[in-house]
Amino acid sequence: MIEQIDHINIVVREMGAMIDFYEKCLGFKLSKRVEISGDWIEDVVGLSNVRASVVYLELPEGPRIELIQYHSPVGKKPDALNIPNTVGIRHIAFRVSGIDGWETRLKVAGVSFFSQIQSVPGSQVTYAGGVRKRLVYFYDPEGNILELCEYAQCQ
Repeated sequence: MIEQIDHINIVVREMGAMIDFYEKCLGFKLSKRVEISGDWIEDVVGLSNVRASVVYLELPEGPRIELIQYHSPVGKKPDALNIPNTVGIRHIAFRVSGIDGWETRLKVAGVSFFSQIQSVPGSQVTYAGGVRKRLVYFYDPEGNILELCEYAQCQ
């Protein structure tokens, strides 16, 4: 049986900017920084001559984010990866309280949002106990799609 999600991996081009964003804008804490190479990782990922920097960023609860920057071999970003309807894993959603405050803080930090915060229509999606969901999409510095979402009792 699967116990829980352990981590979410994001391959990055610029480690420093991504660490700054996840720490300063989203409140993650850097818990580990390592360099990896050798037969073991080459076997795991199916690539040759792997050299990479890896960082773990954590919140008090839930899975950590693992940022990995491949120094060798260097990867390419596929076209349309940062468009919401591209097939495959497309975004990470962060559950928050006070979504309006989060949006304001991130805008001050220069974060680009897809839209204003939206409320999920009760006519399309319902949640137990009269709870309503509000959400908004935005990008991290490398164009990965992120979501803030808040669940609150209907007033």
